[in-house]
Amino acid sequence: MRENDMVEKEEIFSKVLRAGRRTYFFDVRATKADDYYITITESKKFTEEDGSFHFKKHKIYLYKEDFAAFAEILDEMTSYVLNHKGEEVISERHQKDFKKEYIDDRDTSEKTSPTNNFTDIDFDDI
Repeated sequence: MRENDMVEKEEIFSKVLRAGRRTYFFDVRATKADDYYITITESKKFTEEDGSFHFKKHKIYLYKEDFAAFAEILDEMTSYVLNHKGEEVISERHQKDFKKEYIDDRDTSEKTSPTNNFTDIDFDDI
């Protein structure tokens, strides 16, 4: 394989979306036949205990014969999520007061945390 074949073509048009530890790169590139396609790269930063860091990258290649179907499904999926869960982010990372809820086995209609399921034991009873 020639060295040229291993190197991706230079970007024709690019956009970057920074989202916390993740960065998304949207790049228009050219094929050998000089047709265009899109690459979408997710780059996520991971920090080690010693303070060093590394990035993990995931890339997809999107060719124009798939653009319409891809856009349709992406629109359908994002609409589904927003219609069912709204735009507010719900997670431990984004909400400091987020608490997971657990169902008490005795009464499935009441949700409790694991500390509420603890039975206070007096050692004199043993």
